Amino acid sequence: MIAVSTTLATLLYTVDMTIANVALPQIRGSLQATQDQVFWVLTSYIVASAIVTPLTTFLAARFGSRRVLITSVVGFTLFSMFCGLATSLPELVVFRTLQGISGAALVPISQSVLLGAYSREEYGRAFVIWSMGVMVGPVIGPTLGGYLTETWSWRWVFYVNVPVGILATLGIASAIPRDIGRRKANFDLFGYVLLALGLGALQLFIDRGADKGWFESGEILLESGFAVLCLYLFVAHSATRSHPFIEPALLRDRNFAAAIFVMLVVGLMFVSSTALVPTYLQQIQGYPVISSGELMVWRGIGMMASMIVGGRLVNRVGPRSLMIVASVMLAASLWPLAHISLDTTATTIGVTSFFQGAAMGLTFLPVNVAAFSTLDPKLRTEGTVILTLARNLGSAVGVSLVAAEVSNISARNQSRLVEFFSSLDGERWRVLQSLVPGREAEAALNEISRQSAVLAFGNVFYLMMLTSLLLIPLVLAFRTPRQPAPTPSAAESADQLA
Repeated sequence: MIAVSTTLATLLYTVDMTIANVALPQIRGSLQATQDQVFWVLTSYIVASAIVTPLTTFLAARFGSRRVLITSVVGFTLFSMFCGLATSLPELVVFRTLQGISGAALVPISQSVLLGAYSREEYGRAFVIWSMGVMVGPVIGPTLGGYLTETWSWRWVFYVNVPVGILATLGIASAIPRDIGRRKANFDLFGYVLLALGLGALQLFIDRGADKGWFESGEILLESGFAVLCLYLFVAHSATRSHPFIEPALLRDRNFAAAIFVMLVVGLMFVSSTALVPTYLQQIQGYPVISSGELMVWRGIGMMASMIVGGRLVNRVGPRSLMIVASVMLAASLWPLAHISLDTTATTIGVTSFFQGAAMGLTFLPVNVAAFSTLDPKLRTEGTVILTLARNLGSAVGVSLVAAEVSNISARNQSRLVEFFSSLDGERWRVLQSLVPGREAEAALNEISRQSAVLAFGNVFYLMMLTSLLLIPLVLAFRTPRQPAPTPSAAESADQLA
């Protein structure tokens, strides 16, 4: 019962990482949001979860894992229902933020409860069940989201969490002992608050910068200044405190420092592409919601397959070799998308999605092996938190940046394409007259807008391809340990996937 209930709790969080991606065009139309504003639905969830995740260990020690887990599941379920009831984009973003805050504890506390409930000999059997929730969630999320949106509406993407959350709450309340996990714990609260405020202000700056004209807006100047101030105070505080929130020893370890930057790039690439592809398929090529969701399943399948293969190869060929292969694979999979057009087939999208997922899965395990192979064992708990924070921060920043770039590049392309189209162009005008008699001008503007968007998506995918190549010099910075590093357990690998 413990394994099943914690798996359901984990499934709530992992499914919601991807289930809303395919519904973004419908959410945009329903709530009258712009192209870049609708991506706040994703970034608010990711950033809130990233900021609160480091706090979960302290909360579990202070109040007990059972109490924290039940509170998290109840809050997550309640705010999921409120997300479905939202009548405006600001409401949805607020409820998604609260949903991310509530869900931050689900994966780490669920894993911790399993570790405490089973003996070492039983870890394998328990984590087989739990890992299914972690790995299956991102796979079924797009398909489930597409089916619910197509059959009912985008609101059921959030309503579906309610029955699962109720079952998880009942299972946790009946199976997990009271006061499990409670202990005395120290926590750098002031340092954490400075970091949380700094990251929150930074995300607001990135999310709203394009709409407000960046530094031409007083609001953006205020947000950027506040972010810089908080992050500076955080660094100064950490350098002068005996036990800061981030131990300086973590950053002095060459492998771990490189792993932080790798996780930032991986987070930036992974969630950004999962948000862009469904939007392109539905808005530009007119795919049904459920079809775009089915194509995204190949990403999850590729990830699962590569993690299994990577777990067998990491000690034989070394983590650096696997990560270099993954970097090249990721860049190669983005090359066809950099040349995307109206003629791009579903097969091309499915194949590229599979290899993107495979590249990500082939990166998660080796980067953790390399990061922790030279790190002091006493710092591993803090290290896991920092890597999770880096990956989630990269994801949120990446989604915001690509959304802004698609809008900006599309607008620039449209202004250029208008110059090459004229009513005096007899051949083009005759084609429009035959297709939409009496509405030639409107058809021309719509087609110019669509072609501009196609070029914008291709340009952004090209920039993402170049960014993925940054992983190669970062990987080369890893130092090979003298002794072979132990392969992380399936549980640790699954946690990083989540």
